[in-house]
Amino acid sequence: MKKLKVFSLVLLFALFFIGVKDVSAASSVKVHFLNVGQGDAILVQTPNENILIDGGGKGKGPDVVNYLKKNKVTSLTAVVSTHPDADHVGGLAHVIKNMKVGKVYAPNVSHTTQAYKDFLTAVKNKKLKITAVKQGLEIPTKAKDITLKFLGPVKSYAKSDLNNWSAVLHLKHNKKSFLFTGDAETKSENDLLAKKLISKVDVLKVAHHGSKYSTSAKLLDKAKPTYSVISVGKNGYKHPTSDVLNRLKKVKSTVYRTDKSGNVIFTSNGSKITVKTVK
Repeated sequence: MKKLKVFSLVLLFALFFIGVKDVSAASSVKVHFLNVGQGDAILVQTPNENILIDGGGKGKGPDVVNYLKKNKVTSLTAVVSTHPDADHVGGLAHVIKNMKVGKVYAPNVSHTTQAYKDFLTAVKNKKLKITAVKQGLEIPTKAKDITLKFLGPVKSYAKSDLNNWSAVLHLKHNKKSFLFTGDAETKSENDLLAKKLISKVDVLKVAHHGSKYSTSAKLLDKAKPTYSVISVGKNGYKHPTSDVLNRLKKVKSTVYRTDKSGNVIFTSNGSKITVKTVK
């Protein structure tokens, strides 16, 4: 009889811990690539966290906030400024002013533009501090099957080399993964590859709006993205370039462009990814 009671208790504890594990796993993760014209703004939604990566150009802040509120986002666990270029950081001041923000992440490089100064002022006025991005740093998540880890920058670059300072963030949700690259160019990509930080991903945020100086064949050979997203608008740089489009075609990646499809939204259940576009 005692043995039966002990067995029952063991079974009960086993079921309890299995239940805890199930509760701590995320049922779904959504990644929204917002159509902000020539710029970047990405919302990552887990069951417990909302993370905003960049905020589009100056003047795009209200559009980003409206989108967040439309998707029932009342607070941001983290805001990531990938680098100080105005088409990425420009809208963040407005977002930080008008949203509850937990933490702010940015690479340890500054700029003299008004857009970047406004970003710093907004952070200061909210009594927040910037956590310097470095390789291996993680954004905390509650679900055990989600990790948000910075892969880069892996080293310091010249202060004039802002694109290569870009925070490169890797999201893993069980068997599925996303790679967000900011405006990282070949120099940064080569450094990431040298440290063997790039592996197969399901979704790639194409760096620098499709510039020919980014998203190299070497990077794509390792990443082999099933889907690729180019956040782009009307511009004088011929973004996205035919060079990059051809490279993506070569690895048979399905490409989405915000200038053609509008907002691009991916949903992951950990083993499968679905995508929809909203103009």
